[in-house]
Amino acid sequence: MVKGVTRQVVVVKSPDPKLFEQAIFLLREEALDQGASEEQVLKRAQQVANAYLLRSTPQGRRRRAMVPLLFTLLGAALATAGWLLLGPVFPLSF
Repeated sequence: MVKGVTRQVVVVKSPDPKLFEQAIFLLREEALDQGASEEQVLKRAQQVANAYLLRSTPQGRRRRAMVPLLFTLLGAALATAGWLLLGPVFPLSF
């Protein structure tokens, strides 16, 4: 039995069809009443879909694990450059 309720949906196409074809989001009735434009709703749906992929796929988990490693290496490189550049200017005397 089909009830006479109309719902608005947002369909986000997948950039990688190996995993899934599309994601379907059911829009709350008050979403558009609160002043959200169609572009904002679509952008938010894409962000949610991308966040899901980062959490659930092996490639996303690897990418998420590499970000802290990259920032650690960048910090170490900056600290080393600082010591090398500023060491002769401010020598440490023991």
